[in-house]
Amino acid sequence: MNLPPNEPSVNLLPHDGLVHYYPSLFSPTETESFLERLTHEIPWQHDEVRMFGKTIVTARKVAWFGDSGLDYTYSGKTKSPIPWTSLLLELKKLTEQKTGSQFNSCLLNLYHDGSEGMGWHRDNESSIVKNSPIACLSFGAQRRFHFKHRVTKERITLELEPSSLLLMAGETQTHWMHTLPKSTRINTPRISLTFRKMKER
Repeated sequence: MNLPPNEPSVNLLPHDGLVHYYPSLFSPTETESFLERLTHEIPWQHDEVRMFGKTIVTARKVAWFGDSGLDYTYSGKTKSPIPWTSLLLELKKLTEQKTGSQFNSCLLNLYHDGSEGMGWHRDNESSIVKNSPIACLSFGAQRRFHFKHRVTKERITLELEPSSLLLMAGETQTHWMHTLPKSTRINTPRISLTFRKMKER
């Protein structure tokens, strides 16, 4: 099911969750500037995940920023947060104003081209505040994004445009999985910023 998500007030999920989409938050010039700064100012590192007892280094690069003490454990690895930069604080403030939610951390992903993606998963680790909103800000290449209901197997598909914001809230992470599939047609990079609310120690 392909949706034209042009109205942020519309819930894109038919049930069991809330997903809102905000297209084109910035002008093309601003979007390119943010992409350039994020590419060069973030200390990117290849991600490491534990699968079947082995450590796998991904082609995708990541960076974990947040308030002090907000460690994030996923795929068998724990990351300690890097202090916020002025650029990320600016983008966090804008995201909070748009969504009406507060965030204390951000996981950044750098996909170099369409050969890199993310498999089906839920952002439901115990260190994340249960049912708290997760906001994904996108820069660079437009990429397809899918949701799949865990029980009914219903699918929702949308295109994440550059400078767009996707908000996942309510029980979305309980009932719906999501993925960023690979694509041979994409030959330019995409950077995503996923703002989260982590549990404080």
